[in-house]
Amino acid sequence: MRKPIKNTRKVGFLLLICSISFVLFGCEKDISEPLNWELSNFSATNEDGDNLELKDLKGKVWIADFVFTNCTSVCPPMTANMKELQGKLKEKKLDVELVSFSVDPSFDTPEILKEYVGTYDGDLSNWTLLTGYDQQFIDDYALKNFKTIVKKPTVGDQVIHGTSFYLIDQNGIVKKDYDGLNLPFEEIIQDIEILLSKTEK
Repeated sequence: MRKPIKNTRKVGFLLLICSISFVLFGCEKDISEPLNWELSNFSATNEDGDNLELKDLKGKVWIADFVFTNCTSVCPPMTANMKELQGKLKEKKLDVELVSFSVDPSFDTPEILKEYVGTYDGDLSNWTLLTGYDQQFIDDYALKNFKTIVKKPTVGDQVIHGTSFYLIDQNGIVKKDYDGLNLPFEEIIQDIEILLSKTEK
């Protein structure tokens, strides 16, 4: 009858060792299946008419998406989701930048972008909307850096573009993408917290 007790003690001891090992070595989580796409530089104009480059986001965790103000289909729910995400990040006091690239820069001036985000009651203190480049640049930049399509048709004003949200780390590396139409808020916040915890160390 004593063998089970011995086994129980062994199991307990092993669990204790595992717990200690986790505390010492396993506390630092990482993003599951990271994309690890390195971004190249960009030069753009924000909603205030100021220049913004990739280097200006160095050291920050940020979320990016691609939208345009004349969009009649996917952009309104995407922008509403970005606004909701912004609110959740504020509640948790997470220092994260939000960056929306316009995929229709010939129409989306800084003034128009500022008015657009205002209709969603977006807070521009950590939400930047970008324009100031030409169509060819954003087509190429989206494809090469975010592996997503941007294509302005020759007829009509509805630009074809992807609907993902992208999580970028402090070194300008795309770590993960998410469905921008059905944003998994809990998952994205957990991933953000993982990246921010690395900054704190």
